[in-house]
Amino acid sequence: MPANIPSMQSGDKQNLKEFLQKDGEAPAKRTTIILEKEEREYIDALIRDGKEPGIKPLISKMLDVYRSMMVYDWRFPGEYYCGISRIAFVNVELLNILIQQTPKEKWREIGIKMGSALKVSMETTLDLPAITRSNWDKIFKRLRVQGLGDIATKDKYLLVKTPFINEPEILGGILEGLLDVELDLKNTVPPLVFEVRKTLASDAPT
Repeated sequence: MPANIPSMQSGDKQNLKEFLQKDGEAPAKRTTIILEKEEREYIDALIRDGKEPGIKPLISKMLDVYRSMMVYDWRFPGEYYCGISRIAFVNVELLNILIQQTPKEKWREIGIKMGSALKVSMETTLDLPAITRSNWDKIFKRLRVQGLGDIATKDKYLLVKTPFINEPEILGGILEGLLDVELDLKNTVPPLVFEVRKTLASDAPT
């Protein structure tokens, strides 16, 4: 060993290990993954093009997606499930064509029916005895994961950003059926704002 590089004694190694290890946490486990040449080239291209910051963040994102989208229930390719519900990746343009072929006076009613069906799926998927005001945050997170929009509450209002369904009457109906509420639309372009006029869930304030 060169003279200008001091050797690390066993005590120094132990001190370094304790320094690097956070209080109360087990030391991180190292795992070696052997990638095929094509796989490594693809990952390198993602990083080089700035689409991913590095291998570790990429793997962490993949695991988050795997867990959030319940990929372990998928029958890839072709059949995808979230809890008890089968899902599909659908172009919003196709959905808009279907919506436009439906009479507008039926939009609210259809939305409520869709929300009621979604409620059953959500309660089962999230293992909730019922959807109430106290667990709306879990519901909104699930809706965002599934691409239906970014929903937040502020006082007695629901704010819907980037909705997948842009027709307020249908979206309002879905939220009414899902959350057991009565909503009053305050604007007609995203971000949509709904006032919660009446909450039907027994444990939530009106």
